[in-house]
Amino acid sequence: MLARHADPIAAIATAPGRGGVGIVRVSGKDLSPLVAALFARPLKPREATYLPFRDAAGQAIDQGLALHFPAPHSYTGEDVLELQAHGGPVVLQLLLARCLEAGADIGIGIRVARPGEFTERAFLNDKIDLAQAEAVADLIDASTEAAARSASRSLSGAFSKEIHQLRDALVHLRMLVEATLDFPEEEIDFLQKADAHGQLSKLQQTLADVMRRTEQGALLRDGIKVVIAGQPNAGKSSLLNALAGAELAIVTPIAGTTRDKVAQTIQIEGVPVHVIDTAGLRRSEDEVEKIGIERAWSEIESADAVLFLHDLTRAEEPDHQAADDDIAAMLAQKLPPRVPVVDVWNKADVQAAALGDGLRLSARTGAGLDALRKRLLEIAGWQSAPEGIFIARERHVQALRQVDAHLARARTQLAAQAQLLDLLAEELRLAQNALNAVTGEFTSDDLLGVIFSQFCIGK
Repeated sequence: MLARHADPIAAIATAPGRGGVGIVRVSGKDLSPLVAALFARPLKPREATYLPFRDAAGQAIDQGLALHFPAPHSYTGEDVLELQAHGGPVVLQLLLARCLEAGADIGIGIRVARPGEFTERAFLNDKIDLAQAEAVADLIDASTEAAARSASRSLSGAFSKEIHQLRDALVHLRMLVEATLDFPEEEIDFLQKADAHGQLSKLQQTLADVMRRTEQGALLRDGIKVVIAGQPNAGKSSLLNALAGAELAIVTPIAGTTRDKVAQTIQIEGVPVHVIDTAGLRRSEDEVEKIGIERAWSEIESADAVLFLHDLTRAEEPDHQAADDDIAAMLAQKLPPRVPVVDVWNKADVQAAALGDGLRLSARTGAGLDALRKRLLEIAGWQSAPEGIFIARERHVQALRQVDAHLARARTQLAAQAQLLDLLAEELRLAQNALNAVTGEFTSDDLLGVIFSQFCIGK
């Protein structure tokens, strides 16, 4: 543990701005002297006490509730003091300054907390594991109800329980293999009697199920980025408005109305879909429009999926078709094969003819939007209903894929029996290390710094 983790810390724990209630939080090894300095009296543990908050001269700053949580029964595992006052920014800043000042006066050197430092201390003091710590931030940042519920499951330990069960099964298998290495003359019969093959197969099956739900959880957290592209006046802005259910983008018959991207996050069955409307793609001499088109291509190149919008009413015009063909060629050139391009034919309410492959819809009437939403979920890889899914991150997915790769190599080496038992034991050890990285039982300080720096201050 680094030296800075021993410092008492303080921060405003509620969001910036005005509110009915605001909280100033302090955490440290022993805050009894601070409580005495602030209130000239002890506080009953874990019991809210209504009293005045005073500055160093004895003048009242505010009146509110003070709560003292002695270690280890607190969020951080240290002593925690919370001051709940009226939620004005000035009041909270005065209370924070008073805590820092009182700490300096009594010689305990309280400092302002870094982003995520309270939760980091909860992790370091074994109150939560790393997956639960990340779930705290994910619950705060959740953009859909399904994501919030899934983050709550992870925070309660559902994801960690799955990882621990995998680890326990893996440790048991490692124990068999390591024991066998000590008795080489009996190793084949010993592993056969212990059904090492069956244990490894069951472990891989359980891992496959956890990986599937982890990938779904990562999708709930991150969603997918969908870019609407096409010629001017194909109805891109109208499609964004229809999907969002609000007038977000300006819609006019004038070509080139959209000069810059317009983004909106929608949810489809709880999955966040980040939809971006872009400038119409065409050759232009207008400098402002050219910048918008360059930005459109930049968004397209970073998309998870592209909706290539066609205008049914102009589909039989040679010039329009040639321009669509040019855009299609550019999409094929700029996008990697993994990024799908969905052909969407708009204005089906005006032109009933079935021209071209792809989805037909009307952004004006909403006809065909359900089919488009279903297609976007298929592209995202959404397979499950939200119930039972825990929130996850891309690093969790990558760690589990490493476990899967190590177990696959372990199966190959187990099939070779006596000749490769040392390599089998090593693959199982590496698989366990990858599992431990999910919950933070084997995690570098650099990774911890990146994870907790993304939290808000006061959490």
